[in-house]
Order: sequence, then structure tokens, then C-alpha cells
Amino acid sequence: MILSNTEDVPGSTIREFYGVVTGSSVRAKHIGRDFMAGLKNLVGGELKGYTELLQEARQEAIDRMTQQAQAAGANAVVNVRFSTSSVAQGAAEIFAYGTAVRVE
Repeated sequence: MILSNTEDVPGSTIREFYGVVTGSSVRAKHIGRDFMAGLKNLVGGELKGYTELLQEARQEAIDRMTQQAQAAGANAVVNVRFSTSSVAQGAAEIFAYGTAVRVE
């Protein structure tokens, strides 16, 4: 599956459009990560636990979007975008979306 954040795939021609495909993942904070993040807030630096959490959520959202595109018959997703939102205290959603297409 080809993923592109542009309107097309360079060197390819879009032959069919299948519409918008989406994938999302909602993740909650882990008590251990929360504790370590609290300590990092005192001394500064990257909150690696949260970085890993968001990377996992982003990959899961991409995987779900890709599965939806494959089920539609696509071999590429163009105009891929990400959105995040807080859905509850301590929980966030990563939302991936794009246009499923068939390219040659």
C-alpha cells in the first residue's frame, strides 16, 4: 500500500477513486508513564513514554486506514492527514484519513 500526503503518487497515474478511508485509535495514559512524566516535568526533557504511546496509536490508525483501503480495492491512499483530539480526561484519539485510489 502506497501512502502519500500529496494529491498524487509521483510517477503514477490515478486510475480509480474509492473515496475517503479512515482509521483511528484512542489511547489512555498509563499510570507508570504518568508517574515518569510527572518526574520529567520537574527536570525537563522528552516524555518518552508519551512519545511511544502516540507512535503506537499513530501506527494503529494508519494500519486501520490501510485495511479499509485494501478492502475497497485500492493500492494507494493519497492526501493522508492526521488529527488528534482529547476524548476524555487522560485519553486521546489519533485519527488518520485520506483518499483511497488505484494507481498504475
